[in-house]
Amino acid sequence: MSFRNKLITITAFAIAMGFLESVVVVYMREILYPGGFEFPLSPIPVRLAVTELLREVATLIMLVTIGIMAARRFSTGFAWFIYSFAIWDIFYYVFLKLLLGWPESFLTWDVLFLIPTTWTGPVLSPVLVSLTMMLFAMVILFQAERGKETRIHRREWMGFIAGSLVLIFGFIFDYSQHMLIHFSPVEMLQVKNPEVLEVATRYIPNRFPWWIFGIGEVIVLGTIGIYWKRVAR
Repeated sequence: MSFRNKLITITAFAIAMGFLESVVVVYMREILYPGGFEFPLSPIPVRLAVTELLREVATLIMLVTIGIMAARRFSTGFAWFIYSFAIWDIFYYVFLKLLLGWPESFLTWDVLFLIPTTWTGPVLSPVLVSLTMMLFAMVILFQAERGKETRIHRREWMGFIAGSLVLIFGFIFDYSQHMLIHFSPVEMLQVKNPEVLEVATRYIPNRFPWWIFGIGEVIVLGTIGIYWKRVAR
């Protein structure tokens, strides 16, 4: 399959995944937030919370599978993975806007992820991360199409992983501050504990640490620049 056809096919698949994700959220909000989604979070049954965690794991497996099937080399497979992840995430919000008229703005807070703990932040933050992922993916894939060696070196992996960990820390920072008042780090990860779920439902976002997010983005973008400069020679 040509690069163009592969790009169109994977983009279509990721957009369809984004629609399915948004449909699941529509159903969940109809059950848990019939008056519209807002913080604090509504109590969620333990079985439903565990099911949601497993659904997120299944989604990640599907996205990883795209990378494995789309490329023979690890670097290009990784590129297709982060590209499909980014498209899925962006169109998830596009379809929520079309279906529910939500989010009201890019600064509307959302629950972003639940693994290993709850991630929260303004909608703008995951969209920026997705655009960054798309940039990195396109740098890798376009260089591969030019016949370049696209292997990601150790220092580049270290930069990408370090920046990603800083970004994740920014996403869990506000929620973790709320939970650590009541539980130890290990206890707050126990999703089957009714006490943990009860305290989690009292969480109201306070302030997103844009400075932490900015540091993470600078590290990742700097790593992309280093990678591009080396591979494009």
